[in-house]
Amino acid sequence: MTTPPTNFIGINVSGDHVRAALVDEYGSIVDSKLAGISKELVAQLAALVEGLQSRGPVGAIGIAIPGLVNRQTDRVVAPRDLPRNMVEDLHGELMRATGLRVELENDANAAAYGEYKVGAGRGSRNLFYMMIGNGIGGALILDGKLWTGASGFAGEVGHITIDTEGYQCVCGNTGCLETVASAPSIVRRARERLLRDSTSSLSRLGLKKSFTAEDVAHQANEGDDFALMMIERTGKYIGTGVASVINLLNIEKIVLGGGVMDAGSLILNPIIQEVRRRAFQPCFEATEIVAAKLGLDAAPIGAAMLARDAATSAH
Repeated sequence: MTTPPTNFIGINVSGDHVRAALVDEYGSIVDSKLAGISKELVAQLAALVEGLQSRGPVGAIGIAIPGLVNRQTDRVVAPRDLPRNMVEDLHGELMRATGLRVELENDANAAAYGEYKVGAGRGSRNLFYMMIGNGIGGALILDGKLWTGASGFAGEVGHITIDTEGYQCVCGNTGCLETVASAPSIVRRARERLLRDSTSSLSRLGLKKSFTAEDVAHQANEGDDFALMMIERTGKYIGTGVASVINLLNIEKIVLGGGVMDAGSLILNPIIQEVRRRAFQPCFEATEIVAAKLGLDAAPIGAAMLARDAATSAH
């Protein structure tokens, strides 16, 4: 009698929802669940795990969370968009609630691992992943392994300084990449431009009292000149940050993910053009810059794959 294949659970916890996936040993999603986040987070996650376990044996759980995660202590040091007391000892509490091995990781690191294993980074050995959404995170894979730095905090590319006279960032610095290229920053810049530039009044974005970065991307794809300009300028900011990464690391592949990349080639092309202009040419020519493939599934798949590989190493 053959033993059924072991699955792994990957869970991405964000500021307003939880995305859980049952993932097989090859990185394919078997089942998934999406729910609004509960104040009783550990109980909610344990219930999601129990529900997914009904599909078959589970080897381990991976949790992806926005913010700084110390892998040495398995604690969330600085969560983003979540109360600290809700997640600080999420690792220990979930292990006790489920009886399963739990791996805790930053969401950008988890998404990078997912893309590396089964997405746009498959087949490469060295890559840098950038997650561009409500914030901007990054992750580095060197020689096939996630490189997290001395304390587990490596990859914070969103806090590269782009404009020393710019806006104050949540990190306390001014002019970080995140202050001009994250989704909320795109909306802020678009609003400011709409208010001061009369020629932009023709944009359909000006007809809406509230709009999102997704609306900007949609209107750009519809051919709206103002939205196109905002997306292209965002691409230039991102390209400036990517050029710095390429010059520093001489990396094989750059994978760009997150909701802002939903604009597709409209943002990818300006990014590549700006990187070509700013990066050391031999480094630029050695790097492939691509859009991520896994979308919202990247972090849960990556978290599950990290749990799989950690459990395999332990055995």
